[in-house]
Amino acid sequence: MKKLICLVIIYIFNCLPIKKNKLFFFSYYGSQYGCSPKYITDYIIKHYPKDQFDIVWAFNDLESKKHITSFRKVKIMSLQYFYELCTSKIVITNFRTTDMYVKRKNQYYIQTWHSSLRLKQIEKDAEDSLPPHYVKMAKKDSLKCDLLLSGCQYSTDIFKRSFWYEGEVFEHGTPRNDILYQGNASKRKEILSMLNVPTSSKILLYAPTFRKGNNMDIYNLDYAQIAHQLKSRFGGEWIILVRLHPHLISKSNQLLRGENVIDATIFDDVQELLLIADVLITDYSSLMFDFQLTNRPCFLYVPDVKEYVSQERDLYFELRELPFLIAKSKEDLLEKIGAFHHDEYKGKIIDFSDRIGSFEEGKACEYLLNRINEICFSEKRSGINEAV
Repeated sequence: MKKLICLVIIYIFNCLPIKKNKLFFFSYYGSQYGCSPKYITDYIIKHYPKDQFDIVWAFNDLESKKHITSFRKVKIMSLQYFYELCTSKIVITNFRTTDMYVKRKNQYYIQTWHSSLRLKQIEKDAEDSLPPHYVKMAKKDSLKCDLLLSGCQYSTDIFKRSFWYEGEVFEHGTPRNDILYQGNASKRKEILSMLNVPTSSKILLYAPTFRKGNNMDIYNLDYAQIAHQLKSRFGGEWIILVRLHPHLISKSNQLLRGENVIDATIFDDVQELLLIADVLITDYSSLMFDFQLTNRPCFLYVPDVKEYVSQERDLYFELRELPFLIAKSKEDLLEKIGAFHHDEYKGKIIDFSDRIGSFEEGKACEYLLNRINEICFSEKRSGINEAV
């Protein structure tokens, strides 16, 4: 009954005029202000007159976002939410849309996706391991899509094969990665201040992905030993930020931590954590491919790789093909940190970037806004999909 009522509301609002300069954003189904939708928004606010675009963001919890005042906000599934969604010219998100988005003929839907490249197989390539209801939703979503962003040629090839999508792929990089090219010292200071971390500190970011069953044992590293080894190899005093996958927000307090270890799981924007990190430890997360743009050390801690591949998803790369240092035990991780050789690592990063055909140059937002201006304000356009 609730779904039927929502569809009636959508039908009514879809009869109203579309506002040609209205952009509607949401990220991870309204859970955060982050990922590429955030960086597209921030670019508009910084580079365009205030009245050029009417920006609307949808969130699950408006109270937690009350500090954000640069645009209008609506609560997911509210009456205002449906009104703004139905009357927006462009809809931008980083995840699949549901049946509660009935696209109109003259709307334009930009799918940024939530990684520039990925290790875990996705969509059609991983169809056997995905829930049937998700596959059904994903196929419908791809029919609505007008533009899909790609960070590299390897990603484009994956999308064309696995995304159930035959439309345009926008090969100009990933908006959320633009920040990694800026090297803004004042921004780093601002982020460290939000985390209550001294600006003189060196930062290790530990950002693993999730496992089926949400077992937390895999994440309990010996953080004190790791900090000691980092100091021995790279110098400085180290703070460790632990940023679990958003699926594990409710469980992050179960981690065994210690001195100078901060739980950053609820921090909205992981790109800002990548910006301030001197070293990254992850496992199968796509963050490794974002962080490689910085040329800073990245280590993959994967003691469960055989179980992960057999129980979760197949991978697009053999781990040995990647430029990152691989550790399959806690002792191995300490050894790899101690033996890190930057020139050798940087050479592997360059070779890998060439292999995947990277489109990243720190201008993804600029290129995309040129297209958005054409969509919103050019009278002659083509290629807009019919309402689904």
